[in-house]
Amino acid sequence: MNTLATPSHDISDPDTRIDWRNLIWVALALAIMIAAILSTSDWFLNFVHVITGLLWTGIDLFMGFVIGPIMRRVSFPVRQAIITRLMPRMMFLLPTLAIIAPTAGWFLAVQHGYLELAFPELWWLIAALVITTILSIQGIAILLPTNILVYLEMRKAEPDGERIGRLMRRYVRVVAFQGCMQVLIIVIMARFATGL
Repeated sequence: MNTLATPSHDISDPDTRIDWRNLIWVALALAIMIAAILSTSDWFLNFVHVITGLLWTGIDLFMGFVIGPIMRRVSFPVRQAIITRLMPRMMFLLPTLAIIAPTAGWFLAVQHGYLELAFPELWWLIAALVITTILSIQGIAILLPTNILVYLEMRKAEPDGERIGRLMRRYVRVVAFQGCMQVLIIVIMARFATGL
């Protein structure tokens, strides 16, 4: 049966519940980050930083510029079916990436001696720190709570469509801003990769 054609409003549907077993994957990802930081392998730490940064950036861009516009144009039952299945996964994935990518990046900067740079090269590091701080704070303080509020509202027997619309508009705006900031951080990281 096509669940998008006939969306399920059944809150007992296992696909719409928060699966706390996902914390195992979160713990595993954090353990890999810690192992990369504690290792002396420049490659390992760089790999963890780059792969999580790419995932974070890709998901932000996809959500902000692909999923966001689509969600605004589909009917409420379709939106409800998508959100109640998407949000429980995003609640674990994006905060984890928002923690690992900048943390690994910080330790990589320390390992490469970027904290010892003089001006004007130090401005590149400051710009990277400011952008990643903004992205992380927005992700944890705005996007995660918005995800939870939308998810909880969508699971109600009679969701408040107006409230969901307000929350999703804020969510999409912040994710679109994050996508733009992610592109900017790629420019900065490319500068680091090719030498300051």
